[in-house]
Formats: sequence, C-alpha cells, structure tokens
Amino acid sequence: MEYNMVGWFEIPVADMERAKTFYEAVFKVEISLQDFGGTKMGWFPADHGKPGAAGSLIQNKDWYKPSDSVGTLIYFNSLDVQNELDRIEQNGGKIVQSKTQINKEIGYMAVFLDSEGNRIALHSRQ
Repeated sequence: MEYNMVGWFEIPVADMERAKTFYEAVFKVEISLQDFGGTKMGWFPADHGKPGAAGSLIQNKDWYKPSDSVGTLIYFNSLDVQNELDRIEQNGGKIVQSKTQINKEIGYMAVFLDSEGNRIALHSRQ
C-alpha cells in the first residue's frame, strides 16, 4: 500500500467556538471554520503533500456526540507530548494519562479530555 490508510477524522464538539479556541491554544494552529447547512466544521491545517490524515472538529447534535470513553481514539503527533500537555488544563481540558514511555523504539504517549469531553491521545518519539 502506497498511501496512509487514514484519510480523514472528525472530532465531535458541542460548542464549536470553545473547541476551536481549545485546539488552537493547545496545538498552536489555526482552525478554519465552515458551515454546511447546519453542520459546523473546524478544519485542522493540513499539508496534503505530506503523509498523515487531515481532520476536523464537527458539530451536528443529531449525528455526533462527544465521548470520554467510547469510540475511536485519535493520536495527534507531537515533537514532545509534554509541549501540548502543558497547555491542556489552562485551556479547559483535563489530563487523563501523563507522558508515559511506551518503549524506546516507539516513544511516548499521553491521553487527555478536550474542552468538549472527548478522549484524545498524543504521541512523540521523545
């Protein structure tokens, strides 16, 4: 296979502005807001010339519900997961698992709840 199996992801939100503010502050990125006839999306920046999945925050109460315990767990890559962990709680999130070494070859991971109550993970080599 010559492509990344994951092509897109969506993170459910109850309050788009609150979620946008949280993710912009934690990851130091700009989220682009879109409205598709009542379904609000906040697109993460993506470089489609590089490997990796693109994704979005999404708000549609009939189709999406934030969750802290069920559903798919998304891992965001980082240079060092501690960088994002240091910004999570001051921006309305909660650290569930602090920086933990998986092993020397794979690196480190951490888990947090975002401003909407979604369980999200981080991964870094250091």
